[in-house]
Amino acid sequence: MRHTVDYYFAPQSPWTYLGHQRFAAMAQAAGAMIRMLPVDLGGKVFPISGGLPLPKRAPQRQAYRLLELKRYSDYLQMPLHPQPKYFPVSGDDAACLIIAVDLHDGTAAAMQLAGAVLAAVWAQERNIADEKVLAELLAEQGLDAKRLEQAFSQTVRERYEANTQQAIDAGVFGAPSYVIDGEIFWGQDRLDFVERKLKST
Repeated sequence: MRHTVDYYFAPQSPWTYLGHQRFAAMAQAAGAMIRMLPVDLGGKVFPISGGLPLPKRAPQRQAYRLLELKRYSDYLQMPLHPQPKYFPVSGDDAACLIIAVDLHDGTAAAMQLAGAVLAAVWAQERNIADEKVLAELLAEQGLDAKRLEQAFSQTVRERYEANTQQAIDAGVFGAPSYVIDGEIFWGQDRLDFVERKLKST
């Protein structure tokens, strides 16, 4: 059975960064279809699901988050700055750029760009809220520069809003979340369970 995964993520999420390439490889190996669904996590999902922006979280939670980021970075051998220069950062424009690429170039190109955006924040300390940086990322991935203008179109902005509402309706409350057959798997540390689900018939 060929599964479809609704992939809810925020392009500024470190946990999405840590899981993105593994998820992409896992889905490809299983022949699964991915629906790319970048969402407005902090602005729309958190307020109705009990999530808090990082600066508003208790000191103990903030300290443990840094510990876990280093732990996973070391374990996965992925470069990561736990406190990058440009974070917290708005992911809205980057999310819309990924949607524009998905609409015009397909899922594979959008997945590739999403990986580059995530690495830009966490490995390269670049500002993904800066249009110049987004233009550079498009060029580095060999994608059409027109996608940046298209990212600001009404069609794309409506898709971003629809993705976010779909996430809320599905019960998503954090990123990354992978939804398969209505079952939510929250976090890159649940990818083992995602893989089992993808292998099931």
